Amino acid sequence: MENGIDIAVTAAKAFAIAIGGALPAWAIGKIASKAMESIGRNPESADKLFVPMLLGMAFAEAIAIYALVIAFTL
Repeated sequence: MENGIDIAVTAAKAFAIAIGGALPAWAIGKIASKAMESIGRNPESADKLFVPMLLGMAFAEAIAIYALVIAFTL
């Protein structure tokens, strides 16, 4: 029975790292893509978009860090 529990814990860690790393990476890429697209259409807005873009990326990266912490605590 302990072997089954160990397998389940390992699978949960792998799932947390895989999903917790892939989706925030996709979100960060999407945020940067849309910001660059917006700056390309309106170059004067670059200064106004920079801080919100960085905040969005930081919040998305925080999700990846939470997933990593959860995987280490399992």
